[in-house]
Amino acid sequence: MDDYDRYLEYLEYQKHYSHYTVDNYKEDLDDYFAYLNREEISYLDIEYSDIRLYLMYLKEEKKEKASTIGRHLSALRSFYRYLASQGKVDSNLFLLISAPKKEKNLPRYFEYNELEELFQVPDLTTPLGQRDRLILELLYATGMRVGELVEINVNDLDRSQSQILVRTGKGNKQRMVLYGEYAAEILDLYLKEGYQELRKGEEKALILNNQGRRITTRGVRYLLSNLIKKTSLHKNISPHMIRHSFATHLLNEGCDIMSVQELLGHASISSTQIYTHVTTDHLKEVYRNAFPRAKK
Repeated sequence: MDDYDRYLEYLEYQKHYSHYTVDNYKEDLDDYFAYLNREEISYLDIEYSDIRLYLMYLKEEKKEKASTIGRHLSALRSFYRYLASQGKVDSNLFLLISAPKKEKNLPRYFEYNELEELFQVPDLTTPLGQRDRLILELLYATGMRVGELVEINVNDLDRSQSQILVRTGKGNKQRMVLYGEYAAEILDLYLKEGYQELRKGEEKALILNNQGRRITTRGVRYLLSNLIKKTSLHKNISPHMIRHSFATHLLNEGCDIMSVQELLGHASISSTQIYTHVTTDHLKEVYRNAFPRAKK
């Protein structure tokens, strides 16, 4: 489909979105076009009622969460905005549709001892074990998103300052993230040994798959799922859980919320404030132990 291919090229080469973001848009568009084919609807002749039925399909048949449905809507608004700019449709009907309200779920995170157990799983005598440990250490040490992790190139590292240049999902924003001694130690080992064995050709990526190429976000999720199975923990792990742990542990140790916002790369403080709810129990414990008249 010409419009489909040109749109994805537009995102990558004109909007300069990262491969991770383009892949997410592509996945949402593929779901949408599969539905249209099933219902024998042309994407250029879509009507308001068709959109409402598609949202019902996502909610009732696919059992998607409100946040996932909202992401689908965002991708399709962008696609039809592009089609309108090219004169392929008269108007963007997706602008008339409001995203469903997201569930206010508190972020899940690991306790300190759980992370320690997880970090001990990778075998540091093997290239893939060194890589897996590095993934865990970098996600926790920096709080970066998995999409940012997979985009890191070796020349983005500033090992003398223990910092890394990362790019956000849309590729047009950058920030520096810091890492500590534990991450530095495994990074040095990986670059000296595992990276040299895994790397193929002139690959620039830091985190490599077993073919020696840049790992994908799906690949990171898959290996993390396998790592958690080798522990005594009974949790459905996601890369974002480690990011949540980073933020929660910083706040628990007294870091101010503005600094956490900066470290996470949040544009708005409201995105960071959800972690203050997670740390309420910790604050209660501190209060009871520290305030003279908290208990007799």
